[in-house]
Amino acid sequence: MSLVWLGTPAFPEAAREALADPRLRRNLRKATGTIRAKRLEATGELDDWEQLRDAGEAIKRRTLRHLGGYLKQLEESVTRAGGTVHWAVDAAEANRIVADLVKATGESEVVKVKSMATQEIGLNEALADEGIAAYETDLAELIVQLADDRPSHILVPAIHRGRAEIREIFRREMPRFGRPAPEDLTDDPRALADAARLHLREKFLRTKVAVSGANFACAETGTVVVVESEGNGRMCLTLPETLITVMGIEKVIPAFTDLEVFLQLLPRSSTGERMNPYTSLWTGVTAGDGPQAFHLVLLDNGRTATLADEVGRQALNCIRCSACLNVCPVYERTGGHAYGSVYPGPIGAVLTPQLAGIEQASSLPFASTLCGACYDACPVKIDIPEVLTHLRSRAVEAKRPSAEGLAMKAAAAVLSSPTRLAAAQKAAALGGRLLGRGGVIGRLPGPMHGWSDTRDTPVPPTESFRAWWQRTHEEGRKS
Repeated sequence: MSLVWLGTPAFPEAAREALADPRLRRNLRKATGTIRAKRLEATGELDDWEQLRDAGEAIKRRTLRHLGGYLKQLEESVTRAGGTVHWAVDAAEANRIVADLVKATGESEVVKVKSMATQEIGLNEALADEGIAAYETDLAELIVQLADDRPSHILVPAIHRGRAEIREIFRREMPRFGRPAPEDLTDDPRALADAARLHLREKFLRTKVAVSGANFACAETGTVVVVESEGNGRMCLTLPETLITVMGIEKVIPAFTDLEVFLQLLPRSSTGERMNPYTSLWTGVTAGDGPQAFHLVLLDNGRTATLADEVGRQALNCIRCSACLNVCPVYERTGGHAYGSVYPGPIGAVLTPQLAGIEQASSLPFASTLCGACYDACPVKIDIPEVLTHLRSRAVEAKRPSAEGLAMKAAAAVLSSPTRLAAAQKAAALGGRLLGRGGVIGRLPGPMHGWSDTRDTPVPPTESFRAWWQRTHEEGRKS
């Protein structure tokens, strides 16, 4: 299994750096607040919104229960429609398959429509190693690529960048990749979008191979679906001669009619729109219309292992709407880079440790207040707090014996004995009087300082409730 970017600092360290950047916090607060408001307005229009969520959850759960059967049906449907299906057990195999398919065409460049699966496996870097240039065509992905940066949001990968920064990136970097930005480019959003459109147009017209992701794939018909807001996806999916789609195996849905549910849930949850401006559907190949060669790469990369966990598997229901990021108080303050993965925010905190292994991302399940806002916002009702606590338990078990585990054992020994508890309370009261000032303890000794460094720790009472109860009732009996 392989996810790019793992091995960066653990979340607490990375978050501390992000919290020191006031511009980042301003950008995040403004963007997530705007998207939250739009989402609430769009979902509030539907009287049956909760019923739609229930339906989406039910479809996804049924799909995971019978995933093998639906994937087999999808392969048969795609093949019958003239496409070719490839199976990739991990990132290395998926990258090799795509590189070989591109080289077989004789081409040395591809255009891409936003795909988190290809980011997950590091496809762009793998293609570059094979002498193949991959051009991102989504506006935010283009910004990230030009800046040699990393996405920080599922829906808005460049959410951490301001307009002035984007203008400078375009002026400085566009000449290296193709058509330069206009000399008089301003930071007006329309001007920035026009510069990107002109820069990308020549690539759309000359490039003969495209790589896409997939929002959904219907097992019944072999139809693959991509939704987007800019039209770049439509260009990638119709102009090239060869189309290669890389899709996580969990994106399959049973029937074409299931799209009725998800094409209402996804746009309202992601962009706060009633529908996506561009919804592209294709089934295999059609003579004289669109790409004449279609390849579907079905990616596992840890998903089968995740499916084996009865609690954690619900993370595979995710439809990548980013609603959980936009309501998360932790994400709003730290941004996506702190998560060290292509999947940031609450969904990343439960998905990344399962795809990559809890040992590699053990800090992520703790990157949450467990407030539950993510569950309330999720269009397919993934109980992210439940999965977080489940993975926290796994993280602790994986590190045993650990300081935390030993502390919990000591606490169990104290709390199971009234005598030991009373002795501990007396010791705590004495220590509090020695360390405390103004009713608050200063810096706790040893590993406990991690708590006191970020919180006010009240001085323990001089008398415990148990001691007070015994004393007052003894005095009452005497009187």
